[in-house]
Amino acid sequence: MTDRTRSRRSRALAALAGLISGAVFLAAAELVALLTAPEASPILAVGSFVIDVVPQPVKEFAIATFGAYDKIVLLAGLAVAVVIASAVAGVLQRIRPPLGVVVLVIAGVLSAAATLTRADAGALAVAPPAAGTLAGSVVLVVLCRRLRAAEQPVAAAETAPVAGAGGADAASAPAATSGIDRRRFFLVAGVAAASAVVVGVTARALSVATSSVDAIRRGLRLPAPRSKVVVPPDADLDIPGLSPLYTPNEDFYRVDTALSVPTIDPADWRLVIDGMVDERIELSFDDLVAMGLDEYSVTLTCVSNVVGGGLVGTAKWLGVPLREVLALARPTGEADMVLSRSIDGYTASTPLSALTDPQRDAILAVAMNGEPLPLEHGFPVRMVVPGLYGYVSATKWVTDLKVTTFAQDEAYWTPRGYSAQAPIKFSSRIDTPRSGKPVQAGGVVIAGVAWAQTVGIERVEVRIDEGEWMPATLSTPVNTDTWVQWFLEWEATAGTHYVAVRAVDRNGEMQIQEAAPIAPNGSTGWHRILITVE
Repeated sequence: MTDRTRSRRSRALAALAGLISGAVFLAAAELVALLTAPEASPILAVGSFVIDVVPQPVKEFAIATFGAYDKIVLLAGLAVAVVIASAVAGVLQRIRPPLGVVVLVIAGVLSAAATLTRADAGALAVAPPAAGTLAGSVVLVVLCRRLRAAEQPVAAAETAPVAGAGGADAASAPAATSGIDRRRFFLVAGVAAASAVVVGVTARALSVATSSVDAIRRGLRLPAPRSKVVVPPDADLDIPGLSPLYTPNEDFYRVDTALSVPTIDPADWRLVIDGMVDERIELSFDDLVAMGLDEYSVTLTCVSNVVGGGLVGTAKWLGVPLREVLALARPTGEADMVLSRSIDGYTASTPLSALTDPQRDAILAVAMNGEPLPLEHGFPVRMVVPGLYGYVSATKWVTDLKVTTFAQDEAYWTPRGYSAQAPIKFSSRIDTPRSGKPVQAGGVVIAGVAWAQTVGIERVEVRIDEGEWMPATLSTPVNTDTWVQWFLEWEATAGTHYVAVRAVDRNGEMQIQEAAPIAPNGSTGWHRILITVE
């Protein structure tokens, strides 16, 4: 065997040793996290830290490019980084010990630091990364020693002189020793790898199983609402390709900072209302529900929604008015903001006036489209505030309402390039036809949705190419907080055509034409698409 071939094989086996040590690191950390601090899983802690620190343009790119799969892409990226770092650690440990162990120690320190940045980090938060570092380092040292022992006899055998029968016997002894040590290396590697897989997968599965409340959610029975939404007969136009009036829960957009969906048993949930109030209040889930539930129809919009984008949806929500909940604590006259906090530490700044306005249906929601809130949409309790972008109002898994001022406190997104206050900019969208899907010449229905929460849509206009603006037919509105559907019948001619849409709200304001980016408080512009007619 040539030196180059032997060197390549040695590094490949060293990289394998590193990968196995990295797997042991993660498996041991997951096991200790299960026993001591579930929130301290290294991958989840580091992933959450990355979400917090990446620049705003990167966040927007991820949301626009990957949508609801952005967190899966992040986890996949972290997995690739772990694989590369582990392989490098193995090679370094083989050629220049203890540099490989140093790499694992650095990884452990970074994991521990990321874990300590989490809002729910406890006293034992550093135990999982510490245990992972220790276990991974031990396995790496043992495997590299086995590998070195397996290679040294080979080198001795290939360089030793061979002289007659005695020389052949002398060369065969190192070769036999090499075979034994190589088998020992693969035996230890196999046992370590199998143990890592079994322990890691089992620990993660048990962690999910022990913390899951989905079964409780499915069995939860909420009292009937005191009032229900009345949907007019012509509120849903039922046009192929048009967004339904109410977005199914499984299709409702999800944008949040939670890498792992929080799971809260309603029996353990508590809401604290404090800050600039006359009386600190603490409510249980039963206390909240006992205040009486009503049904509300509200369209939510994410600030990350680009013109014509899909980060907007409508649902029927069951909940309690926030003004009634806040009234229990009696906010003081100086307060102008409520800083809501999620169980995972996320915060949102909402004008106190928007939550106490008797004309605005700001609620603490417990159900969505006829069932308890899905876990990923905030179970057991979330905020829903019409007319405000979600990042300043729609806190999921909410556990704390601090009555304060904008001058005194700021929320999660404010120092990251977004406005502290963000009323929704009303907009319209073309759903059908779609760009890239040719239609046949003749009668074509152009349809879409438009929204102007708390104000309502007065009319929608459509333009073909550079022609005149034509009024579209609107669906019957459910209320001012719910989007309306619209359509226009068009006699399409062969060729390519630009189709644009704009809306006018009930205050007589025209939808903003000038294009604006998402940051700092929402995009603007008229949705315009290119349609091919065959």
